[in-house]
Amino acid sequence: MTAMPRYVPSSTTLQGARWQRSSRSNGMNNCVETATLDSGALSGLLAVRDSKNTAGPALLFSPGPWETFVDSLR
Repeated sequence: MTAMPRYVPSSTTLQGARWQRSSRSNGMNNCVETATLDSGALSGLLAVRDSKNTAGPALLFSPGPWETFVDSLR
């Protein structure tokens, strides 16, 4: 069994990802962006990247742990 990757070194390798920025972002590019991956081996995962470095790495989460993280911030 192969372990789920935890990140990709460049978010540009995530073909077809549609990145979304938080509606609370102030437009200064100091936010994170998320994309739900819906194709290939990473299908079903959520990618998170820094909006200041859109070609940089992206962290990968399965839905459950991401929802737990977001709920804990509320």
